Amino acid sequence: MSLFTSDRVLVPIDFSDESFQTQAEALDFVEDPRKLHIIHVLPHLNPAEPGMAWGKIDDKTRKENVLKHLHSRLPNAEEEGVNFHIAVGDPSSEIIDYAKAQKITLIVISSHGFSGLKRFLLGSVAERIVRHAPCPVLVRRH
Repeated sequence: MSLFTSDRVLVPIDFSDESFQTQAEALDFVEDPRKLHIIHVLPHLNPAEPGMAWGKIDDKTRKENVLKHLHSRLPNAEEEGVNFHIAVGDPSSEIIDYAKAQKITLIVISSHGFSGLKRFLLGSVAERIVRHAPCPVLVRRH
């Protein structure tokens, strides 16, 4: 008997080595890559940034670039059926909304383990997800 269900597992990726290690361990856990969902959340762009002002950068091109980079880091994942989603907005809100919409049964997230003033200033995406997720959350700390 397993403590967690592996029916639909979501792994947020922030392109840190820790998040990719978490993804690899989650893939081992679910055994079937089609049960694994990977999400990356991009921050909103500031309209005053040169790329935005000149019309050279938009959310569509940003999402395409992130997806290309994800596929280069995880070359066999798409062929194996891993589900990729790129969102724009607040990371914790987007991850929680995706988990609800896709009826995710477990979120596995890496934590950078910040504490004190650094945690206060940066906030903790993992902590907000633990508090508001519609399913169990497994936080992998390094």
